[in-house]
Amino acid sequence: MSDDENQFEQGNAGSSHTYTESAGSLKKGGYVMLKGHPCKITDVSTSKAGKHGHAKASIVGKDIFTNKTYEDSAPTSHNIDVPFVTKKEYTLMDIQADGFVILMNEDGSTKEDLKLPETEDDFNLVKEIRDQFDAGKDLLIAVLSAMGEEKIVSCREAQDK
Repeated sequence: MSDDENQFEQGNAGSSHTYTESAGSLKKGGYVMLKGHPCKITDVSTSKAGKHGHAKASIVGKDIFTNKTYEDSAPTSHNIDVPFVTKKEYTLMDIQADGFVILMNEDGSTKEDLKLPETEDDFNLVKEIRDQFDAGKDLLIAVLSAMGEEKIVSCREAQDK
């Protein structure tokens, strides 16, 4: 047998980005997939079971990347997809002219594939990052990751240890 036999392409159906949870156990402030978008739950309400149906959970959430609102409902006994969401802090090293940032990991490696947010909702955050960086402050940048996407969500001044 040659080395290149039986080598298969591994596809990713997105299943590794989510897990399931009962719709009845979702809470405000948690995360959920609504209409295919990772959302932070802003409101959850449940209705009583009807004559022929199940109790239903009505879920409203904001997309964590675009801030767009989505709604959905599901029987409380059914499972619904929940995205794996992580938040990690990096040290800001530089801001490029095109808006890309150079961030440093705890291990000293750099991350250069993130751009400052460009939506209107993020205007104040971007201004704060630029102003503090231009003032020579050491900043820690928080990056939210879900569904293979990343976004800068906050910053704070690094505290000397």
